[in-house]
Amino acid sequence: MTDEAGPWLVVGLGNPGREYAGNRHNVGFMVADLLARRIGARFGRHKRAVAEVAEGRLGFGGPKLVLVKPLTYMNLSGGPVAALAQFYKVPPAQVIAMHDELDIGYGQVRVKCGGGEGGHNGLRSMSKSLGTKEYVRVRFGVGRPPGRQDPADYVLSDFGAAERKELDFLVDRAADVVESVIVKGVEPTQNLYHGG
Repeated sequence: MTDEAGPWLVVGLGNPGREYAGNRHNVGFMVADLLARRIGARFGRHKRAVAEVAEGRLGFGGPKLVLVKPLTYMNLSGGPVAALAQFYKVPPAQVIAMHDELDIGYGQVRVKCGGGEGGHNGLRSMSKSLGTKEYVRVRFGVGRPPGRQDPADYVLSDFGAAERKELDFLVDRAADVVESVIVKGVEPTQNLYHGG
């Protein structure tokens, strides 16, 4: 049975390796892991790309999801994403990138399609490799670094103790946003979630 709309490629952006697991920059991986648990799928190495992939359906008979965690470093994420988009025949409009966002307050989740990369190396690599910026972004706000801390050091540091208290709830909400984009579309999701 083929899915009329085709699968969705849902990419969690992050860096591989245990030392990065709790970093702000790895919130995309955290959301991908939660979505995999929700659909009852496990991540495994893909034969065609340097990435871990988990496949399943959203709800009974719902849209097919291909969850992706690139195993390259963030600035090379685009190669595996483009290879998997080609392998699964997924158009850019059905590619979702989940990533940390400095320009949004901590815990706020925003959705947009297309636009700039805001200095995010993972997005820059994806846009270059896909040959377009017209894919969906689910942006998880991590806020600006305190004082004069370098933004690169800030995103590569772990969430603080106060942030971690809310993190599971916020990752859960971000996963809800991803599901809403797939089921309802970008604009209805913006209307639902951009109020708070």
